[in-house]
Amino acid sequence: MTLETRLHLLRRLADGRFHSGEDLARDLGVSRAAVWKQLRGLRATFGVDVSAVRGRGYCLREPLDLLDAEGIHDALGEAASAALASLALLETIDSTNSYLLRERFLSPERVAACVAEQQTGGRGRRGRGWVSPFGRNLYLSVSRRFEQPAAALGGLSLAAGVAVASALESEGARGVRLKWPNDLLWDDRKMGGILVEISGEADGPSHVVVGVGIDVGMPRAAGAPIDQPWVDLAEATGGHPPRRSRLAGVVLDRLIDCLARFQTEGLSPFLPAWRSLDATAGRDVTVQVGGALIEGRAQGVADDGSLLVLTESGARRLVGGEVSLRLSAVQRAEQ
Repeated sequence: MTLETRLHLLRRLADGRFHSGEDLARDLGVSRAAVWKQLRGLRATFGVDVSAVRGRGYCLREPLDLLDAEGIHDALGEAASAALASLALLETIDSTNSYLLRERFLSPERVAACVAEQQTGGRGRRGRGWVSPFGRNLYLSVSRRFEQPAAALGGLSLAAGVAVASALESEGARGVRLKWPNDLLWDDRKMGGILVEISGEADGPSHVVVGVGIDVGMPRAAGAPIDQPWVDLAEATGGHPPRRSRLAGVVLDRLIDCLARFQTEGLSPFLPAWRSLDATAGRDVTVQVGGALIEGRAQGVADDGSLLVLTESGARRLVGGEVSLRLSAVQRAEQ
């Protein structure tokens, strides 16, 4: 069977109900033996488990909330709908950011978006892998042309963080915070992140892709490789996360507005909200800059979006690039 046929089989089972082997075989136009063979391969391909009960058929042990374009579009406001030139809804892709970087959509007023069920090469900052199990989380990217050069867009990840945090708050995740420069936290645990990638001429224009990854219903086994405390939206909403299609639409709506405002107004209108959501201001932190470690107390962000840290040798202003931030060992022990 082709991958598309296997995906069709998975969509049939996504509701979590039992489906007879006879019905599945008839629907796919194959033998029942072929259906059984492919059911056994679903775990290897998509990381899902299938239960078989004699006389009832087959079902997924846990139902999947699969994405649909109509549900995404329904969550968009009028302005975002008008600005959205294209929406690619994909089953499996290396990464949604990479997809849009290859497409190089360069409309000056409108945006392109990509949402996927699974990423096989999802990535975070500094080239780290991004755990992306099938049908469980949100993997979304938006592409837009900016007239400014890349050097003028340094605070865009902070603005995008405000937009995504607002979307999560509106969908029931109370208490989402932001960790400089691009992490979404809840209860001091990472729930998502933002990756901004920019290309273009030195004096502009720039091709910008903003990627968002949010843990919605991360299986414990899938999250085991993550090397820091993490949480998913299901826990943050008390077991009642929004439908993934609605979440994608709400996040997309806020991001489209954010990018349009950043084009004309820059970072300044987003700074008050970012500072109110700052998870590290006033706390002891360790910042890795290249191979060096800087320890001090975070003092919030400057007007250009750089991080202010008070160290034993004085105040430091840190910009993006090879900078990562971790809470101090004492704070981690308190979690």
